[in-house]
Amino acid sequence: MFQLKEHGTDVRTEVTAGMTTFLTMAYIVIVNPVILGAAGVPFDQVFLATIIAAVIGTLWMALLANYPIAIAPGMGLNAYFTSMVLASDGAIDYTTAFAAVFVSGLLFVALSLTSMRKILIEAIPENLKHAITAGIGLFIAFIGMRLSGLIVANEANLVGLGDLTSPPVALTLVGLAITLIFMSLNLHGGIFFGMIATGIIAFFTGQLKFAEGFMKLPSLPEGIIVWNPVEAFLLVAEFGLYGVVFSFLLVTLFDTTGTMIGVAKQAGLMKDNKMPRVRQALLADSVAASAGAMVGTSPTSAYVESSAGVAAGGRTGLTTLTVAILFIAAAFFGPLVGSLSGVAAITAPALIIVGSLMISAVKQIEWEKFDEAFPAFLIVLAMPLTSSIATGIALGFISYPLMKIFKGKWKAVHPILYIFAVLFTIQILIAPH
Repeated sequence: MFQLKEHGTDVRTEVTAGMTTFLTMAYIVIVNPVILGAAGVPFDQVFLATIIAAVIGTLWMALLANYPIAIAPGMGLNAYFTSMVLASDGAIDYTTAFAAVFVSGLLFVALSLTSMRKILIEAIPENLKHAITAGIGLFIAFIGMRLSGLIVANEANLVGLGDLTSPPVALTLVGLAITLIFMSLNLHGGIFFGMIATGIIAFFTGQLKFAEGFMKLPSLPEGIIVWNPVEAFLLVAEFGLYGVVFSFLLVTLFDTTGTMIGVAKQAGLMKDNKMPRVRQALLADSVAASAGAMVGTSPTSAYVESSAGVAAGGRTGLTTLTVAILFIAAAFFGPLVGSLSGVAAITAPALIIVGSLMISAVKQIEWEKFDEAFPAFLIVLAMPLTSSIATGIALGFISYPLMKIFKGKWKAVHPILYIFAVLFTIQILIAPH
């Protein structure tokens, strides 16, 4: 089924690779409930929804696409989800926000089944793609520092340095230092083990308590949150969430496609510079995103941490089957994860470090070309300062074609980009956002 001999691997290697991948991405089970919990989503709901989405996407990747690429709710868009709900001052609840995620997932499914996926990817300039990744990285690092108290509100400058001597902030700094040491030593699962080490310190310093024990049967207290596509589209129209849907779709599409190609190249699975079974691979993410939204989690993405499993020898879907099984096992440790996620100092270092990894995309931007660099700069700058990925994307997509027009390079801009510029202008000036 997995064609192990054809890929030059064996069961032991694939299982070991799957365990490696799981350890490098297991932090999402702890971090995701923290971020979405700020939007009012119950912990048990997000915890199990995160696992359900990861299992569905990863199993699809394993059984239908046969790739060693794991799927789970992505970092960045979970933070955007929460910031969107909070910024609405009660006008948008998390149910409405999940409707937007559901719609974007359905659109992603449609794109994965048609040639529009390729057209859309090719229409967006590379510099803007890199800027989106970098901006999200800066955004989630900012959130990690804010949640931990490393930075606080300041009347004079909006933000300022927190009290470094307070126990939560001190623990965050210690946890960050430990995790950075693990990362510097190239320890597989460095972020996850850093969280565990920080949790141990938190326990002995009285900041972490296990009031509800360690294990219990998983549950979805809210049940199915959104399931009717018609109602979901109507909610998006009622609240003018077109830009939000587009942002979810755009980021997921670029992030997933880029990660899949990168990991496939690393594993030597590309043929004639093309990725076999790419449609099934993209469907793994789009189906998982739709299913995840139904039960209560933000959009999924292919995880770049899958490269750790590939480095350990993973070449087939047996690697991702192992990952899915481990996620299922994790579902029974809700109380343990709940206790860990309740201490911001445990999760903040993961947010900061993942942010630093994502912002490295700025090196790919052509800074020497001002008409390429400034729109990219706007995206990177606006995302954390406006607490909105959609606003950052909008400003970049509006300014890019404008600058090209006045540079006399309007023919170099894909027509789709002009359409996006008009739609985003309407979104910012007229529709609620």
